[in-house]
Amino acid sequence: MSDIPKDHPRYASLMTREKIVEGVELGITSQQGLVAQGRGECFDYLTGEQTTDSAFAAEKVGVAMLLLAKRPILSVNGNAAALVPDALVKLSEATGAPLEVNLFHRSEDRVNRIINHLKAHGASDVLGSKADARLALQHSRAIVDSEGIYNADVVLVPLEDGDRCQALVDMGKSVITIDLNPLSRTSRTADVTIVDNVIRAVGNMILLSHEMKGLDEAQLRKLVEEYDNSRTLSDAVRHMIRKLEELSDI
Repeated sequence: MSDIPKDHPRYASLMTREKIVEGVELGITSQQGLVAQGRGECFDYLTGEQTTDSAFAAEKVGVAMLLLAKRPILSVNGNAAALVPDALVKLSEATGAPLEVNLFHRSEDRVNRIINHLKAHGASDVLGSKADARLALQHSRAIVDSEGIYNADVVLVPLEDGDRCQALVDMGKSVITIDLNPLSRTSRTADVTIVDNVIRAVGNMILLSHEMKGLDEAQLRKLVEEYDNSRTLSDAVRHMIRKLEELSDI
């Protein structure tokens, strides 16, 4: 990893890029993941690189859904494994939702590398290698574990994944996504869209999980029932427009 001084004004962003590059070198992140990271970073500029009020509200609802779920699952791709392995393990422990590796550019070697990477960061068990069920898709994201994503009632999908998100919704599952692009198919298809950087989002959700465990089922259901994802997406777009207007005045 490059020697980036901590007083560099773009330290956090540069370190995030370094984690993705390291993920490629470790064989857990695809080269295409570098492109996805760059696209997300562009949208993060437009959020002001902060968790907005609407994003935090979506994170809270996402946690409520995971806590209410009978069979929750946290889907993990290469970028998420490279960026937030520790946090994903902690979120899994806090919500009782198992981790499952699911990849577009899939190979058994890469799946096993990610599983071992997550275990090295504290995971006791990670699904994804059994690969005994399929979603209605024509690519490798269709390959899932029967006791994981296939039979889950609530799925957290970190980072953009439009067609799989649609396939999961079509199966009657509730989908929570973390996607900095409020215009993507994923954002518009998911039940709950968290327009936030995955590092901030998962960190917030860990804290919220511990806070919200004291709520009863009725309180959690009220949060979910009152949530409007269309409003969240509209708020995100308006926030980005305001940010662009501020920048245009420089």
